[in-house]
Amino acid sequence: MSRATRAESVGLVLGILTVVLSVLAAYEAGNFPGWGSGAALALLLVFGVTIAVGEWFQISAPGLRGSAPLATASAFGLCFTVEVPDGGYIAYAAAVVIAVTSVATAIGVGARLAARHAVSFIEVSGRLAAVVVVALLYRNVYLGQSTGAAVIDHWQPPWQNAVTMLAIAAVGLLADVALTSALRALAAGGGLRRIVLEELVSSVTLSSPVAVTGVLIALAAPTLGIAALPLFLVPLVLTLFAFRRYVSIRATYLQSIRTLSRLTDAAGYTPAGHSERVAALALRVGRELALPERELLDLEYAALLHDIGQVALVEPIPGGATVLAAPADQRRIEADTVAIVRETGVLEGVARILEHQTTPYRQVRELGEEIPLTSRIIKVVNAYEDLNRGARGSRSRDAALERIYLGLGYEYDPRVVDALLRVLDVAPHHADAAT
Repeated sequence: MSRATRAESVGLVLGILTVVLSVLAAYEAGNFPGWGSGAALALLLVFGVTIAVGEWFQISAPGLRGSAPLATASAFGLCFTVEVPDGGYIAYAAAVVIAVTSVATAIGVGARLAARHAVSFIEVSGRLAAVVVVALLYRNVYLGQSTGAAVIDHWQPPWQNAVTMLAIAAVGLLADVALTSALRALAAGGGLRRIVLEELVSSVTLSSPVAVTGVLIALAAPTLGIAALPLFLVPLVLTLFAFRRYVSIRATYLQSIRTLSRLTDAAGYTPAGHSERVAALALRVGRELALPERELLDLEYAALLHDIGQVALVEPIPGGATVLAAPADQRRIEADTVAIVRETGVLEGVARILEHQTTPYRQVRELGEEIPLTSRIIKVVNAYEDLNRGARGSRSRDAALERIYLGLGYEYDPRVVDALLRVLDVAPHHADAAT
């Protein structure tokens, strides 16, 4: 089992435990089977359905962290809602909020799995962690609802309650980032600090509207009741449509880059499909090393364009295998590639990756040079693809890995090579035997 698969399994186990333990806790708190008034029960049902639907409409795209803003905002609204019209109070404790959210999330995730849609259990477990933290802090700590009794401080002005809700929502979102970062660090075998910072940057775009929407739902519930839920989710629904439009544009952009990458194939400089094979394998290695979505997007672009500089050659390299070219020729192709990419004016991050695609790993180890991990991934994967030609069977694969192992720690990053082995499902001792 690869590290990435192991991390996803941990996320799945955490999600299942949340469902089971929250249901048991709600039962022990005396909230089953009677959950108070009919208004409270109807509120729970509507929130549960909305959370399940929100999980179905997850959003993800290259370069962005996957999320379920409709589900998360609805869950936060459920955590914060304690009043209904005509002065009624919602007397359920945090355990019921967590139980309803986790069961609804399980239903939404189950529907996605049944439809064969992609699901990240790491991200699902992070969202559940956020709801657990928010529910416990607001209902058990702030309101004192350790049991089914409602304890509302009427002396707190509305603005102070709103600020408290926003602060608690922020803590919950940080809990989401902390858990997902820990699981991604488990998959990557380290780098927790870097992953935390990247998760924070990636999640900040949707975190604010999600937190604010959850608070607005709760503040409007005493006046509007259940109607507050769809009313304040409308902006997020519109955001969802805009996001899908953005995804469509990004897909067109990626297709344009794929077309450009085939230029070297059409001109006879590289074998057909070489850049796309490098990109596909580089993405798998990047995911195995738990790279964030933003870096994975740049990695894919860089892998697709890594050989574009070969069009400046007077005579093609035999077989287009840059790994077999002289170091001076490799650097010249690299420089031409970077110059072409920089001409686009919009791929500066990709250009920085390609600037180091031929730099030996020893310069990191011996000289402390800063070489992006994405550059090291392209170097290893391109070498494997160049060397694994011909029949592409196990013998060809072993020969390619043997050549790479000869340069392990000097030319190639051992951590990237280990990730490649896991992706190829080759045991390290098997590769060692090939050497």
